[in-house]
Amino acid sequence: MCGIIGYTGTLQAKDVLINGLKRMEYRGYDSAGIAVQKNGALSVVHRVGKVAGLEETVASMDLEGTCGVGHTRWATHGKPTEANAHPHTSCAGDIAVVHNGIIENFASLKEELIAAGHTFTSETDTEVVAHLVEENYEGDLLAATRAAVRRLAGAYGIAVVCEQEPGVIIAARKDSPIIVGKGKTGALVASDIVALIDETRDVVVLEDDTFAKLQCKDGETTIDYYDLYGNPVEVEAIHVDWDISAAEKGGYPDFMLKEIYDQPRTVRDTLAGRLVNGHLQFDELALTPEELAAIDRVYIIACGTSYHAGLIAKNLIEMWSRIPCEVEVASEFRYRNPIITPSTLVVAVSQSGETADTLAAIRDARIKGAKVFGITNVVGSPVARESDGVIYIKANKEIAVAATKSFLGQVAALTMLAMLLGQIKGGLTTAQIRMLFRELADTALQIEQILADTSAIDEAAAACKDATSALFIGRGIGATICYEGALKLKEISYLHAEAYAAGEMKHGPIALLHEGFPVIAVATKSPTYDKVVSNIQESKARGALIVAIATEGDEDIKKHADYVIYVPKVRDCFSAITASVPLQLFARSIALLRGCDVDQPRNLAKSVTVE
Repeated sequence: MCGIIGYTGTLQAKDVLINGLKRMEYRGYDSAGIAVQKNGALSVVHRVGKVAGLEETVASMDLEGTCGVGHTRWATHGKPTEANAHPHTSCAGDIAVVHNGIIENFASLKEELIAAGHTFTSETDTEVVAHLVEENYEGDLLAATRAAVRRLAGAYGIAVVCEQEPGVIIAARKDSPIIVGKGKTGALVASDIVALIDETRDVVVLEDDTFAKLQCKDGETTIDYYDLYGNPVEVEAIHVDWDISAAEKGGYPDFMLKEIYDQPRTVRDTLAGRLVNGHLQFDELALTPEELAAIDRVYIIACGTSYHAGLIAKNLIEMWSRIPCEVEVASEFRYRNPIITPSTLVVAVSQSGETADTLAAIRDARIKGAKVFGITNVVGSPVARESDGVIYIKANKEIAVAATKSFLGQVAALTMLAMLLGQIKGGLTTAQIRMLFRELADTALQIEQILADTSAIDEAAAACKDATSALFIGRGIGATICYEGALKLKEISYLHAEAYAAGEMKHGPIALLHEGFPVIAVATKSPTYDKVVSNIQESKARGALIVAIATEGDEDIKKHADYVIYVPKVRDCFSAITASVPLQLFARSIALLRGCDVDQPRNLAKSVTVE
């Protein structure tokens, strides 16, 4: 959701803060602001919109100071206005707070603080934190922050500075990510590792109810850690080995295209080293072969694109292991009473590893006794730390809000998990595992073949760009591919789209069809190919404009489709990987033709760390 950055050291804080906010802008870009300690006072600057506007404003201001905090916002409480932009300050303006998360009891706290004489200037839940710290401040910012957060209900990651304590930043978290690191020129706190990596690759992921005191005094930097009661605690740093160049466009016009072209590497890296002597190897999975063999039910819990990856995995898990598998939207899973026993495996899928609903579902599942396995892209993330094991998808940093390479990484990882369960349950022999793994690895080369010529995709996109709605249809795994294709089109081009299992067309959606209405059909070779062609014919008879994703060599499909986009021939169980790539490019092409920002679509943020 929002991006937090704090710095105390020997450099000019405003430069470090702006650079960190630009790195984290994918987390939110409704507004941005910084607070810098300058000559014993706090100078606070807010701007609505992207960080570039704040950077332009700050460039002409005298904001010399070596300690401060910054924030880029994705609006939750209160509209995207300058008054609602972080940092928020106390009545006296001597305390500034940046916050990620939601304070659930902010309304009652606000009433209490107003009754005590505090004046509020925003609609946000965050402002209560600044006033609570002010109310408890008696010369010790750490103690005041500890007292303040004890009053909070909900999720928070915060960083606090105070005029009376120059060079000091207090950070705290509960159910919202906070990363701390000591760098070459000072100490930093952020809500994402990417904001720290210029300074250090050794970072501490703050645990819930843990506080960090970052201080630079006389050029010497220290970081101390405490629990909720002020007792010192020991922490363990993790080393980040991915390259910062992953956060740069590398010559591509936008991050989304760069990340689409990065997908072959993602697949290869995710699979690397996983097959040893015909057996799948997951050292991170802290479950014995006996525990895996005892699994009799699988739940996959996820949100958005990760949910679609889970739907693909359901087909494979049930086909290869014959274990019942359900895929649940994490935000719904946590509010019902699913059937969970000690022989249930819950697989939590989250690109960021910090999705609030998915984390809450993990915790509920663990309470009920389930084994929990995480699939994520972020080392040391909450999903990774709260699971019995984890597969890292190794997509490197994904900047564009719309998931592309992380989706294919998730599909590859879930496919391996399905193969592992199939092997454990006896549904797949060692020879079959070797064959399937080889074909799965070959999809990386097949993606490169698709990316070598995208002219047919651009031509189809140009024909559809002026539509007001579109339908995606397919069967089996093809239907699941359609769900993801429709989501991509909606989220980056703002063109309304829906996806249906093709057999459902006659049960309502076919009424929408008229002359020129786009129908995008996943019609790759599969056991249901003839059925999909029949549904295409029904749509064509009603005037629809047909765009077909088809297997190379299929000449017959040209009789029924206006535009054909070919993908290499693969086994049906791997078709989600190859067929998804042209749909990503199709959505991007339409978005650009409609003048949309493909990296930062409106109203969306990369990580959803609140419910």
